[in-house]
Amino acid sequence: MAFESARGRTVRPLARSLRRNPEDVAANSNARAPLAKLTLPGPKVELRFPVGSDSRAFYRRFYPGTNVAEWNDWRWQMRTRIRSLEELGRIFRLSEDEYAAVARHKGSLPVGITPYYASLMGLTDASEPLRRTHITTGGEYVRAPGEDDDPLSEDHDTVVPGLVHRYPDRVLFLVTGTCSTYCRYCTRSRLVGNPGGEYQFSRGQWEQALAYLESHAEVRDVLLSGGDPLTLSDDKLDWLLGRLRAIRHIEFLRIGTKMPVVTPQRVTRGLVRVLKKHHPLWMSLHFTHPKELTREVSEATARLADAGIPLGSQTVLLKDINDTPATMTQLMHGLLKNRVKPYYLYQADPISGSAHFRTGVDKGLEIVRALRGHTTGYATPIYVVDAPGGGGKIQLAPDPVAGREGDDLLLKNFEGKIFRYPDPNGALGR
Repeated sequence: MAFESARGRTVRPLARSLRRNPEDVAANSNARAPLAKLTLPGPKVELRFPVGSDSRAFYRRFYPGTNVAEWNDWRWQMRTRIRSLEELGRIFRLSEDEYAAVARHKGSLPVGITPYYASLMGLTDASEPLRRTHITTGGEYVRAPGEDDDPLSEDHDTVVPGLVHRYPDRVLFLVTGTCSTYCRYCTRSRLVGNPGGEYQFSRGQWEQALAYLESHAEVRDVLLSGGDPLTLSDDKLDWLLGRLRAIRHIEFLRIGTKMPVVTPQRVTRGLVRVLKKHHPLWMSLHFTHPKELTREVSEATARLADAGIPLGSQTVLLKDINDTPATMTQLMHGLLKNRVKPYYLYQADPISGSAHFRTGVDKGLEIVRALRGHTTGYATPIYVVDAPGGGGKIQLAPDPVAGREGDDLLLKNFEGKIFRYPDPNGALGR
């Protein structure tokens, strides 16, 4: 009988045909030499994705007849996404606001939730954090001042279809319009899950982008995004990464993805083999809340980290979801334990209909102030506002400069105490 070991590995006993009985060997009349000690191969180890208790209870309740192999198949997760009002109502007890908002929706950014990710959500509580980020509410139909469908002006900096060249040495390569789940605050809500059905950008569009990159030697860094690049099949991803890696002046590649968080089953051994071929490769993961740090996600991040892929997290600050120092500290510590470096904390972009998700900028500074000095610097992300109008990322941090006395610069530490630093030739603080 097989048994399950750490990280979900199934260890099976040796096949009967491989077992040897020393007495049988000794009885062999053809044996002319003393019997050497027999070294048998070790037991076969089969990597198997773990299934958390919440997920197991969920699929047994809502997807009876589904076995573990199907549940752990990322393609099954994609095919079985919760996408209709009827399916939402079968699983969630929808509030009147949710029901009306989903029924009213048209166009891009449809509802889409993998069964795995739904298993982490509150089924009866409309205020549960993960549920709020993925089920439409009436707030999406209220447009606040300063909001825009493309507030970052990505379309303005698009040089060929799907390729945004804003910074001097790096580009954003939108390779697909498909995600496995759709965040309601998505900065590309105008693009993803487009009307008429989801789509993946064509090979012809990719070729246009590749031709542009081949002719622009100043580009050394390419970030693949979308949509979610990991919704592509292994062979398409391998082809695209290979083409990019063949361009000599491109020094490293990055993939921006949420799939290891919302569909961790996507991180198969086959995917890892593909990614390892194209180093140096980095990956930015989109984490939102400590509830996402499951046994399954730990397996996915471990496989990626073991493959030598540096992992960073990009977290969007969201009102009443993760906007407290306690919640953010728990998330950042959990990321480090899963070998993911907290990288960016984003102020939510002013996408049309997103006011109910946005905090004041002072809330972000409060959280950074609570992290600084009270936990390791590894757990403190860079707080940024992606400037509307195409200004790019602007870093914000609590100001530690308290002023100046003579040649001394006065600095405030994390406890609020003032310390002097000799800086006779400095202008800061004057």
